[in-house]
Amino acid sequence: MITLTINGKQIKAKPGATILDAARKSGIHIPTLCDDPRLEPYGGCRLCLVQVKSMPKPVTACTTPATDGMEIETSTPEIERQRRTIVELLLSDHPNDCMVCEKAGDCTLQELAYFYDLRANRFYGERRQYAKKDLNPFIERDMEKCVLCGKCVRVCTEVQGVGAIDLSSRGFVAKVSPPFGKDLDCEFCGQCVSICPTGALVGKESLGRGRQKDVKDVKTVCSYCGCGCNLTLYVNKNEVVRVTSGPDTVNEGWLCVKGRFGYNFIKHADRLKTPLIKKDGVFVEASWDEAFELVASRLSAIKAKNGADAIGGLSSARCTNEENYLFQKFMRAGIGTNNVDHCARY
Repeated sequence: MITLTINGKQIKAKPGATILDAARKSGIHIPTLCDDPRLEPYGGCRLCLVQVKSMPKPVTACTTPATDGMEIETSTPEIERQRRTIVELLLSDHPNDCMVCEKAGDCTLQELAYFYDLRANRFYGERRQYAKKDLNPFIERDMEKCVLCGKCVRVCTEVQGVGAIDLSSRGFVAKVSPPFGKDLDCEFCGQCVSICPTGALVGKESLGRGRQKDVKDVKTVCSYCGCGCNLTLYVNKNEVVRVTSGPDTVNEGWLCVKGRFGYNFIKHADRLKTPLIKKDGVFVEASWDEAFELVASRLSAIKAKNGADAIGGLSSARCTNEENYLFQKFMRAGIGTNNVDHCARY
C-alpha cells in the first residue's frame, strides 16, 4: 500500500490506483462527468482537476496515478473557477429544457449546475443543432444534450465489444455517431443509456411515463434467464416504467436488451396470473391449492401405474438457479426419476 495526503488527510491506496480512485475509496468527492470505475480512465471532461504539490499546473485526477508521499488539494479557488467555467461552457451549448427532460432529477450536468449556482449564460453564440431521426425501437438519442463524455462509446467497445458508435468529426461539430451518421442499429443492450450522465440517451419505452420524483424503486432479479442479474424496477401508478441496475450488483450494472427493455410482458393481457385447469375441454381459473392437488394426484397415479421413469421433468432457464435446484431435487428425490432436462440451449 502507498500513503498519500488529500486535503490534509493521510489515506492509503493500492499501487497503480489513480488519484480519483484513492479519493473515492476515502469518501472524498471529486466531480466528474466522463469517469466510471468500470471503464478505462478517459480524462475528457476535465472536471476532476486537482492540484498536486510540486506540479506546476492542475492535473486530471482520473488519469494521474497516485504515488507514495503525494500531496493533493482537490479544491482551491483556482480549481473551482476552472470547474465552474467548464460547466458554464457545457451549458452554453446545451438545450435549456430541464423542465421537460426525461433525466430531470437524475442528470449529472444538472447537479453540477445546481452546485455552482449557474443561473445565467455568460457565453453566447452558435449552438449545435441536430435533426432527430432515429427510428430504432429502443433508444432515444438527442445529440444536442450530449456533452461528449465518451462513456457510451467506451462501454460499447470495452464492455460489449461491439463498437456500434464512435466520436466523429472534430471541434464544434464533433458528435457521437453510428457509422456514416445513420440511425443506431446495434444489439440495443442499453448499456449506453445506463451510463449516459445527461438526457442524450434514454429508453423510448419510458418516455413520458414518470419523472424521478413520481416513481418508487423495487429491487428484484431478472426473470429472463438463470444468470441472476439484479434489477431495479421503477414503478409509477402500479406499472413498471423503466428498468436499471446498479454498479454494486452481481452484474455490475450491465444488462442485456431483454433485461433492460423487455418488461412490457408484465402488463400484457395474455399473461397468466392464476392457474388454469381444463374442465369439459375448456381452461378455467383455479386456486393454487386446487392446482397443486390435481398435479400431485395425477403424478401419483402415473407413478403407481407405470413407475417413476414414466415421468419426466422439463425446467426453465428463466427460473433462478435455486428454483432449478429444487425442481431437480423434487424429480429425483420426490418422484424417483432422473428424467430431468431444461429448455436452455446456448
